[in-house]
Amino acid sequence: MSYQMPSYYQNMPQLGKALKKGNEENANEIKAIEKEIQDKIDNCNASGKSDEAVHKTGELTALERLALLVDEGTFCPLNSLYNPYDNPADSTGIITGLGRIDGVWCSIVVFDQKKLAGAWVPGQATKMVRATDVSKRMHIPMVYLVNCSGVEFDKQEYVCFGRMSGGTPFYRHAELEQLGIPVFVGTFGTNPAGGGYQCISPSIIISHRKSNYAVGGVGITSGMSPKGYFDKEVCQELINTTKNAKRIDPPGAMHTQYEANGFTKEVWDTDEEVINALKRYIAMSPVINKEIFRVADPMEPALPMEDLYSIVPANRKRIYDMKEVLARLVDNGEFAEFQKDYGPEAICGLARINGLLVGVFANTQGFIPNYPEYREKAFGVGGKMYRQGMIKVSEFATLCARDRIPLIWIQDTQGIDVDDIAERAEVLALGQSVIYSVQNANIPQMNITLRKGQGATEYLLGGPCANDGNAFTIGTALTEMFVMHGETASAAMYSRRLVKDQDAGKDIQPTIDKMNALMKHINDHGTPYMCTKNGYVDEIVDLDKLRNYMIAFAEAAYQNPVSYCPLHQMLLPRLIRDHNKD
Repeated sequence: MSYQMPSYYQNMPQLGKALKKGNEENANEIKAIEKEIQDKIDNCNASGKSDEAVHKTGELTALERLALLVDEGTFCPLNSLYNPYDNPADSTGIITGLGRIDGVWCSIVVFDQKKLAGAWVPGQATKMVRATDVSKRMHIPMVYLVNCSGVEFDKQEYVCFGRMSGGTPFYRHAELEQLGIPVFVGTFGTNPAGGGYQCISPSIIISHRKSNYAVGGVGITSGMSPKGYFDKEVCQELINTTKNAKRIDPPGAMHTQYEANGFTKEVWDTDEEVINALKRYIAMSPVINKEIFRVADPMEPALPMEDLYSIVPANRKRIYDMKEVLARLVDNGEFAEFQKDYGPEAICGLARINGLLVGVFANTQGFIPNYPEYREKAFGVGGKMYRQGMIKVSEFATLCARDRIPLIWIQDTQGIDVDDIAERAEVLALGQSVIYSVQNANIPQMNITLRKGQGATEYLLGGPCANDGNAFTIGTALTEMFVMHGETASAAMYSRRLVKDQDAGKDIQPTIDKMNALMKHINDHGTPYMCTKNGYVDEIVDLDKLRNYMIAFAEAAYQNPVSYCPLHQMLLPRLIRDHNKD
C-alpha cells in the first residue's frame, strides 16, 4: 500500500527506550486496584435474575446478545459502574459502549432484562444520553437492543422528570436522525410506556415475534381506580382484570406493530435471527473506507504496553517520563512534537493510531528549570499549566481543528499556576482561551485521565464538562479527581482556625480531627471507583487496554466524518517540520 506525503506522516521521531528492569511492586499495586474494579463490574453483570432463569424463557441474556452483535474483541464498555443513585449491585439496568458491528463502529445500548426486566431506574437516562453523545460526536450509528419493562414505579421521581430524564433520549434520537445518523433497534420481550418509545423512536426496528411495544401496558390500562383509592372491591376487580390479561396479547404485539401498523421492518423467531437482521441493516450505514485517511500501515507500539505498570507510579507524588508512556501507546512509538521548545509543560504533537493520524496532548511530569518565564529563578512543576503552555494548547487545538484531526488528551494535571504574579501573566484569560479553542474545534476528542484530574485544568484539557467535542473520557486504576486534594483543602480550610484556637489557648486537637475527617472525605470521594460511579469518567480501563479505546476512537472518528481535510492540504504537519528544522 502506498501512502501520501510519507516524509510528513511516516518515520516520525521515535520516543522511548526499553526498560532495564520492571517495577513488580508498582505493577502489583495497580493491578490489585484494576481487579477490584473488574470484580465490581462482574458483580454488576451477574446481579438480578440468573442466566439459567433467563434461558428458561427462551431468551438470551444481555451479554449474550451483545456478544452476537459486536465483532469479537472490539467492544469497549463505557459507564459500566455509573450509579450515582446507589441502585443495587452498581447497576443502572443497561450496558453501553463503543463496538464494531460487521466492520461498522457504533454506540451501543443493551437493556439487561435480568434487572427488573430491564426497567427504567435512577441514573439510566443520563447513561443513555451519554451513549447518544458518543454517537453524535463521532457521527456513528446508534444501536439498541431493547427489553424494557418501563418505569420502576417506586423510583419514578428520579426517573421521569427533570431537565435530564427518561424522556431525554427520545429527543436525542430525533437529533441524531436530523444529523443523518441512523438509529437501529432490536426489540425483545415486553416494552410498555417508555420502553415502547425507545422501540419506536429509532429509524429501523427489527423485532422478536414474541416482543411488543406500546404507549402503555396492561397494568396501565387496567390500573385506574374510579374511587380514587384502593379497597377490597377495587382490588378484586384489579385481580380479575390481571388474570384475564394473561389470556390476551398485551398492547402492541407484533400482529399490531408489524402486520397492522408496519412500524417494525422485520419480525423473527429467535434472538439470533433478530440480531443478524439488525447487522444486515447496520452494514448499510454510511461508511468511508478508512484507507482513504490512513497515512501508514497500522503498527503496534515499538515497546510493550505491559511496561506502563512499571513506568506510571502508583504513588501519585512520584514523577515519571510521560513520553515513555506515549511510546507504548502510539504506532511504533512515533511522535512529531509541536513547538517542543515552547510551553514545556504541555506535550503536543501528531501520532498514528492504527495508521490513522491523531493529535495528542499530554502533561509533562517532573520539574522544569527556569520556568515559567514570568518568575525569577523559578522551577515549573510538571502537571501545572502556565502562560506559554496554555497559549500552545490553544493554538494546537485550533490547528487540529483546521486540519480536522481527531484529538486525544492524556491528563495528569495539578491545576493552573496561581497568585497575583500568575494573574498578571494572564493565566485566567488564557485558560478561557483554551476553553474557547477546544469548544470551537468541532472535532472528535477523547480524554484519558491517567492519574490526576485536578482543578480547572480538567475542564481545559479536553474534559467532558460541557465540551461538545468530548466523545468519552476514560480513567485508570490511578485516577483521582479533586477540586483540591484532601490535604491541601484541609490546610486551606482550617489554617486560620488553628491560629485562632492556639492564640486563644484552646486545644487544637479538635480542629486537627476535623482536618483529618475532611481530608478522608475528599480523598475517599476522588478514588477511581467513585470517579466512574459518579460519572466523572466514563470507564476505568486497565493500563494495558488503553490503546484498545484509542483504536476504537480513531477508527470511529474517521468512519464517516462530518468534514475532513485532504492530507496534502494539512498545515499542522508542515508547521511542525519547519519549526523543528530551525
